[in-house]
Amino acid sequence: MTVLETIKRGTEFLAGKGVDSPRLQMELMLAHVLQLPRLKLYLNFERVLTETEVETLRAMVKRRGEREPLQHILGSTSFCGVELMVNKNALIPRPETEILAEKGWTFLVKLVRSGVARPRVLDFGTGAGCLAITLATKCPEAEFYALDISREALDIAVANAKRHSVSDRIHFVVSDAFQQCPADLKFDLLISNPPYIPTAELATLQPEVRDYDPRLALDGGSDGLNFYRHLAEFAPAFLNPEGHVMLEFGDGQSAVLEKVFSDRPWELISIEPDYTGRPRILIARRAAR
Repeated sequence: MTVLETIKRGTEFLAGKGVDSPRLQMELMLAHVLQLPRLKLYLNFERVLTETEVETLRAMVKRRGEREPLQHILGSTSFCGVELMVNKNALIPRPETEILAEKGWTFLVKLVRSGVARPRVLDFGTGAGCLAITLATKCPEAEFYALDISREALDIAVANAKRHSVSDRIHFVVSDAFQQCPADLKFDLLISNPPYIPTAELATLQPEVRDYDPRLALDGGSDGLNFYRHLAEFAPAFLNPEGHVMLEFGDGQSAVLEKVFSDRPWELISIEPDYTGRPRILIARRAAR
């Protein structure tokens, strides 16, 4: 079977299973098996796959047809140009979280230029480590503490940090919220993409998310805001004066979140949109006491 025939058959199969962008998904899996850049498939349409290649690809396509995420099948994903290992033990980073990362490293670079020699960052609920690792690659001067309640998620984050040679600047800590965070530390930035899906909505999510992302990384309580209330209440004790928080949140949560933070010792700086123009990121500063 040729490359072109394989793409056509696989695309039809995935489309019948309700997979979004079935041709793109098929091409990415085939490129992975053949160890080619995806666009080079178009220069190899007449290439005949070996029996081993066909069997390997068939198993991958079957998994994708069962709605297992492509990132799990390939074993990695790209986040802000940083290749990260992912599996079922941590949330797959989303494109909108790249905006949060960019806001974070831009803030850190400004701090360094203003004379802060070693900014300290707390990544609350680090998961696979996408935020801490990306910010560490963009701001070599910064020091990071990355918390997560899941030891399995932190194992992935540690491996990713080693892969990108930033392990010496990131302290990974198993922690239920702030409980195991060193109380004597103060941070210039707290950054987080906490769970924000209301519990009742979990069953309505796409199978790729509902059945494969850890529930711990999704469930934000009855209205999705449990972690934001906790952060608004307890994060100031871990921040330096003028320390910032940058938080991703879900659709329709902006107005309530503004009130949650304005009712506590915070000064709201901005609500930033995602790529579709929806409010997505809250940026606030610890207010003077």
